[in-house]
Amino acid sequence: VKFGWVKGVLVRCMLNIWGVMLFIRLSWIVGQAGIGLGIIVIALSVVVTTLTGISMSAICTNGVVRGGGAYYLISRSLGPEFGGSIGLIFAFANAVAVAMYVVGFAETVVELLKESDTLMVDESNDIRIIGTITVVCLLGISVAGMEWEAKAQVILLIVLLVAIANFFIGTVIPTNTEKKARGFFNYQASIFAENFGPDFRSGEGFFSVFAIFFPAATGILAGANISGDLKDPQSAIPKGTMLAILITTIAYIAVAICAASCVVRDATGNINDTIVPGMSCNGSSACGLGYDFSRCASQPCDYGLMNNFQVMSMVSGFGPLITAGIFSATLSSALASLVSAPKVFQALCKDNVYKGLHFFAKGYGKNNEPIRGYVLTFVIAMAFILIAELNTIAPIISNFFLASYALINFSCFHASYAKSPGWRPAFRYYNMWVSLFGALLCCGVMFVINWWAALITYAIELFLYIYVTYKKPEVNWGSSTQALYYINALDSALALTTVEDHVKNFRPQCIALTGAPMIRPALLDITHTFTKNNGLCICCEVYMGPRKLCVKEMNSGMEKKQAWLTKNKRKAFYAAVAADSFRDGVKSLLQASGLGRMKPNTLVIGFKKDWRSAPAIQVENYVGVIHDAFDFELGVIIVRISQGFDISQVLQVQEASTQFKKKQGKGTIDIWWLFDDGGLTILIPYILTIRKKWKNCKLRIFTGGKVNRIEEDKLVMASLLSKFRIKFADINIICDINIKPNKESWKFFEEMIEPYRLHESCKDVTTAEKLKRETPWKITDAELDAFKEKSYRQVRLNELLQEHSRAANIIVLSLPVARKGAVSDYLYMAWLEILSKNLPPVLMVRGNHKNVLTFY
Repeated sequence: VKFGWVKGVLVRCMLNIWGVMLFIRLSWIVGQAGIGLGIIVIALSVVVTTLTGISMSAICTNGVVRGGGAYYLISRSLGPEFGGSIGLIFAFANAVAVAMYVVGFAETVVELLKESDTLMVDESNDIRIIGTITVVCLLGISVAGMEWEAKAQVILLIVLLVAIANFFIGTVIPTNTEKKARGFFNYQASIFAENFGPDFRSGEGFFSVFAIFFPAATGILAGANISGDLKDPQSAIPKGTMLAILITTIAYIAVAICAASCVVRDATGNINDTIVPGMSCNGSSACGLGYDFSRCASQPCDYGLMNNFQVMSMVSGFGPLITAGIFSATLSSALASLVSAPKVFQALCKDNVYKGLHFFAKGYGKNNEPIRGYVLTFVIAMAFILIAELNTIAPIISNFFLASYALINFSCFHASYAKSPGWRPAFRYYNMWVSLFGALLCCGVMFVINWWAALITYAIELFLYIYVTYKKPEVNWGSSTQALYYINALDSALALTTVEDHVKNFRPQCIALTGAPMIRPALLDITHTFTKNNGLCICCEVYMGPRKLCVKEMNSGMEKKQAWLTKNKRKAFYAAVAADSFRDGVKSLLQASGLGRMKPNTLVIGFKKDWRSAPAIQVENYVGVIHDAFDFELGVIIVRISQGFDISQVLQVQEASTQFKKKQGKGTIDIWWLFDDGGLTILIPYILTIRKKWKNCKLRIFTGGKVNRIEEDKLVMASLLSKFRIKFADINIICDINIKPNKESWKFFEEMIEPYRLHESCKDVTTAEKLKRETPWKITDAELDAFKEKSYRQVRLNELLQEHSRAANIIVLSLPVARKGAVSDYLYMAWLEILSKNLPPVLMVRGNHKNVLTFY
């Protein structure tokens, strides 16, 4: 069953806005505030609801509106954090509102029982008994289906309209002596003039009177709350809501003016209090009309606008119709709330924002009725009906509704401010600044009505917001919050481009060649240690092969791999390229990755453990990538662990793949700072020590020096590190770093490079030249002689590393660099192999910046 805009929205909103306030409080409000300020009270309330209605209309017409009403509108605009928090309290407020309206109905019935002296037990228990029976009947109507509920609403509206018409008819029926004694004189210009100005009494003021009246203006969400049961919610909600506001506003103002033009503020009710000849008149309108109510100034009176809540019954043509109107207003509002609460709650549970509440998401029948939600609403309503005292909770409920209104207005403003191309509502009569004003006005009204209730509402909403934010529900609704994140990020990135780089703000911004991040998690983990909450981290993968297949595979895996990073709480981006070769792909990544100042400055790559068995082209590409990184002015970090990084094939290295995720025990981070690379070799281990997992590790510094200057070199290094404000445990000056390695170590190195040597000196010139052309990657005798000292140094360094750092948690050492084309790829790989062999995890680091440390 789907409803049109009249039965689904207009009728519901009118019934909810026309409440008991219209019949038993409006006359008192206009008596206190006068006609002038009374109309302003009504107008201010209508401004709040109209602005909210306009904002709601804009949001409704910006896309498909499904079930959930205010929750759906807010959550799809501002995201699950705001939607989840307001959805829960809005559903709860509607459930308690059922109890409020039912208790209001029960109190009216009890008053009638008192007049006829037929109370069942006592006033409080009779309210509980009548309230329980009423809510059970209303639940039966609701569970029977929306069609039955809609028919009941139409009948109640007819009764309500008849009651209002009865009042207006009564104002023109000539009054009688009894009614005159009670202050009713039909329309009189003198009464209108006297009642135009305010006459606040008993400590009341404009805002206190406004606080009492405002709940009468709520109810504009009654139609939106059943959005899932409307034929065309995009059209029905704006049309029905705005028309309902207009009609009800006219009715409220008309009733207020009519009542204040016919009835004086104070009357005794005594038919004998008339003016007799010779009696002086005090100048009041009643005195001019022949009645003396002057004693009301010194003693309490029971009649008149200020004293009698049943003015509408007295004025009306037939008093019992007003009582029927009160019944109609309370029951219709209770019925609307009883339907709204489960619908909103079901939509919230379906979205699984609160996983513990998913039980209530199930619907039954063709209309997907939330039977479980009805039962829950019934239980909540019954709990408050049995209390039978809702004066304390009433302001909180009003504030819950106002919080919803504020967020609807803010949603409209936020969506407009985010300037997303997807924000193009069909409803054009809105303005984002007017919506913002509406949101602020709602917040202000919350404090005017009840400041402590407003604070409680904000506290509850903040708690739920933080909870949903922490839980991070897996939803994506294209909210304006997401759009604003983009705009803020774009503005920040653009602003950053105008700021020159400064050494004080240097941080490693790493491009890590992890391939698929789940394949080399350890490489990602160590890189993430440098960059988490500190710098940019991009995990990169190069797809090689036929371009069409590569691009297809690459595109299909992008979201999955980024989702893996997010799920595993890795603050990193995933990037991939398709290229003819590994080196070409990395070149593209090195040149194009990043945005403005947020650009990688350090390449992190795993050590190619299989370089001796891999094809020569792979080795050439690997070494070429390192050279390219230096050409593009990036620093380089080569990471080596004993088991290697790739876990896609070898299950037994699972432990190694998580070694950088574990908390490191007490130990050392050994830094072999052998070249001045701008300080990256020192900065990387320092960043490790400020991470929680590495905080128990101490820094040990190893550097070269001379035998006769050990103490001086130590002091110089200690002074330098002190200026850099880097704490260290020990400084070691290595004096024998440049001596020849022992014969066994050198023999091992020679055996390692033997398969890749050309041995051209043992061959004739023609053969040698031919071999050079055919195998340009092989190590020539001339090259080996030219770099013999450097080869000695790498072998010797391994001996020293074995001697001093075998027990370290991790070793950070200066990466040897050879000029491009001067050293063959295999000789360079042999240096890296011998340098890091049989050791704990090793980071071979070489900066490509003038200075990454600062004295400031």
